[in-house]
Amino acid sequence: MQIILQEDVDNLGHRGDVVTVKPGYARNFLLPRKNRNRSYFWQHAGPRTYPHFAGKKTATEMDAAHKQAELLNGVAVKFARKTGENDQMFGSVTSGDISEALAAQGFKVDKRQIQLGEPIKTIGEKDITVKVFRDITAVIKITVEKNPNLPLGFL
Repeated sequence: MQIILQEDVDNLGHRGDVVTVKPGYARNFLLPRKNRNRSYFWQHAGPRTYPHFAGKKTATEMDAAHKQAELLNGVAVKFARKTGENDQMFGSVTSGDISEALAAQGFKVDKRQIQLGEPIKTIGEKDITVKVFRDITAVIKITVEKNPNLPLGFL
């Protein structure tokens, strides 16, 4: 089955690409996410309108993504967490936590855009990559500190 992607799908393609997938994958995953069957599209929208629209929209998004990446580069976020005796954290810092901290600073970043292999479970500094749009990325600095308000050995 051939599908025209109306949004980027990781490991499959970008908006506007015509991809061939198995019918079950299309029916259960792609079509519920607003992608359309190629024959449906040709019947309703016509072949000339979509490529022009997709290219114009993508160019606008690319410009906005470059601007957001420039603003995000070098942004620092600090977290204070409870720790044990060996500076091992009781919890972790997840991509959701980072997304909320960036939102507090005025940046709209979805937690799925943050390229965090696994949650941060140690004290210190880390550079984290944020995938702004397709191949456009930014690097932010995450600092995790001990929570100074808690006594040592507090559980």
